[in-house]
Amino acid sequence: MNNNKNLIVYYSRTGNTEAVAKLIHDKLGGDVIRIETSETRPANYRQEVQQNQMEQENGILPGLNTHISSLKNYKNVFIGTPTWNMALPQAVVSFLTSNDFTGLNIFSFNTNGGYGQGTTFDQIKTLAPDAHINDGFSVKGGEESKGRLLNIKDDRKLEVSQLLDEWLNEF
Repeated sequence: MNNNKNLIVYYSRTGNTEAVAKLIHDKLGGDVIRIETSETRPANYRQEVQQNQMEQENGILPGLNTHISSLKNYKNVFIGTPTWNMALPQAVVSFLTSNDFTGLNIFSFNTNGGYGQGTTFDQIKTLAPDAHINDGFSVKGGEESKGRLLNIKDDRKLEVSQLLDEWLNEF
C-alpha cells in the first residue's frame, strides 16, 4: 500500500486505538489524524458511557474539530474505533456521516474491552456504502470499567503488532 495514499484516522479515549493506529502508521506510512469532538467529553468513565448511550439512543451526533479537506487524496482509509455500548462511538458516526468515501478502500480496526467489535464494522459498511470495505481487525485493549486503561504497550504491543502483520498481509 503506497504510503502517500494512506489515511489512518482514529478515535481513542484511553490510548489503545491510538496505539494500533500508530502501529499501522509505522508499518505503512501515511497521514494519521485523531478524531476530536468540538466539545470536551467527560473524563469520568461512567459519565462518558452515559453520555454516549444517550447520544446513541437519540441519534445525536457530536460536532467535530476534525475536518479532512479531501479524502480523494487517499486510496486507503484506515478507520480506528473502540467499541462503546457494542457499537461505534457517536464521534465516529459523526466522522463517517460527514465525509464521502466513494471509491475508497476502507480498512477498519477496533479495540475493545473483551466483548469484541459489536456492530462497529457493520455500521461502517452501512455509513460508507460506496466504499470498498475490507475485513476488519479487532483486538482487546483495556478494560476501563475495571480500571485497566492503556493495555496495548510493552509485550502486548509486540503481540498486537504481529497480529496486525497477519491482517495486513491479507491485502
